[in-house]
Amino acid sequence: MKGNFEFRTRKSNRSLWVIECIDPNCSWRLRASKIVPESTKFVIRKYVGVHCCLLLNRNANHHQETYVVIGEQVAPQYVGVEKGPGPKGVQTFAHTKLGAQISYYKAWRGRKHAHTLIRGSPEQSFHILPSYFHMLEKLNPGTVTRIEVDGESKFKYLFLAFGVAIRGFRYMRKVVGIDGTFLKGQYRGVLLVATAQDGNGQCYPLAWGIVDSENEDAWTWFLTQLKEVIGDTDELALISDRAPSIKKAISTVFEKAHHGACAWHVAQNIKNKFKCTDIMGSYWSAVNAYRCEDFAGYMTEISHRYLRVAEYLENEVGFEKWSRCHYPGLRYNIMTTNMVESLNSMLVNARDFPYVALLDIIREKMSKWWNDRRIIAMAITAPLTPSRESEFRPRFAQSNGRHTLQLNPVTYHVKGGELEGVVDIFNKTCTCKEFDIDKLPCVHAIAAAHHAQVSVYSLVSPYYTKEYYVLAYGETIYPVGSQSQ
Repeated sequence: MKGNFEFRTRKSNRSLWVIECIDPNCSWRLRASKIVPESTKFVIRKYVGVHCCLLLNRNANHHQETYVVIGEQVAPQYVGVEKGPGPKGVQTFAHTKLGAQISYYKAWRGRKHAHTLIRGSPEQSFHILPSYFHMLEKLNPGTVTRIEVDGESKFKYLFLAFGVAIRGFRYMRKVVGIDGTFLKGQYRGVLLVATAQDGNGQCYPLAWGIVDSENEDAWTWFLTQLKEVIGDTDELALISDRAPSIKKAISTVFEKAHHGACAWHVAQNIKNKFKCTDIMGSYWSAVNAYRCEDFAGYMTEISHRYLRVAEYLENEVGFEKWSRCHYPGLRYNIMTTNMVESLNSMLVNARDFPYVALLDIIREKMSKWWNDRRIIAMAITAPLTPSRESEFRPRFAQSNGRHTLQLNPVTYHVKGGELEGVVDIFNKTCTCKEFDIDKLPCVHAIAAAHHAQVSVYSLVSPYYTKEYYVLAYGETIYPVGSQSQ
């Protein structure tokens, strides 16, 4: 093929294969037969490798260069990678390595065949899914898997939560972002994900699901499985977009947890519905306001310029869904589902994989994250995680020069700066509300701690500490191995 010579099959049966050059006057030929009659392997018995035909017989697009042959040749390019060459890359490969000029369509089919050789077909994936889940559970204790089928025993939904993530959730703030992204494989579907955020501000995937679409039944099924692994308490916050199917499913499944809207999605709705962008500064200031007095000021700015937007935010969305100061539960500084979006973007090249191949990519990435973050956590010398330490240190400098007056054994009045505060170091609160909501001492709390000769680190939520960071990634996620294993 690389020499662009075409051949024809002279004889082919279960035990013999004979091919020869298409020029009857050429001596090139190959004869192969089974090693032994009961074997499935052939051995070349005779080969005349020299062509004596005219060069005019060469054809760079000969019919033996089928998409199957192309796929088999290019398949190694997809081993150990998520993307690999696209159709144009396959065309280049065929021309460079095989000396063949193939069409874009043949390259596309060859690429698809290579994917099947390396990652299996969708049908094979459905067949081995129960075995794959069994091995995940066996090698990763505490892992929870579920497969739901319809009345005809056909695949409907799946759910996966690794045991290490379930156990590690106790070291996370109880804020979980949920979202879905469309899959592009033969059978489509939607990948659902629920993720927390660790003390260093990184996503901490808790559970994955694959469903037919983002409808109420699918979300209800997924959230029911999620509830079994993370529980349902007043401390739990679930953050999502405002899709009716998610809202209804959350209200059906979770009785105690609080539901919050992603502030970024609300902003996009404002832009699309009201065609205004010049109030986004006031909107985001309202989102992030710690005190209701400040929030009211920003809402006044919005209502003076776009009354319909203000009415939409108050009546249709609800202040308690998107604003930090009005949220009935505790969502800390997590106002969007960006942590979920980052996971979706990470898998953009794997969304057309068969389901098992996709899940194993997820498993592989999580394995790497757990190992890399464990190494980072063990090397930390400060009391807090790196991101919280960098956020915390500037507050020390800002707390200098504040005048602190002790009101009683645990309460201090801190003056100076743009805003004064009254701090309760026992209940860990401050009238500025930053300490209350973020659970990280504000400048007033730091000044009060210095006056009381109390370690400021004793006032920090344990979720931000090195200790919790190490414990969150203390275990290992193990691979399943080959299908034979």
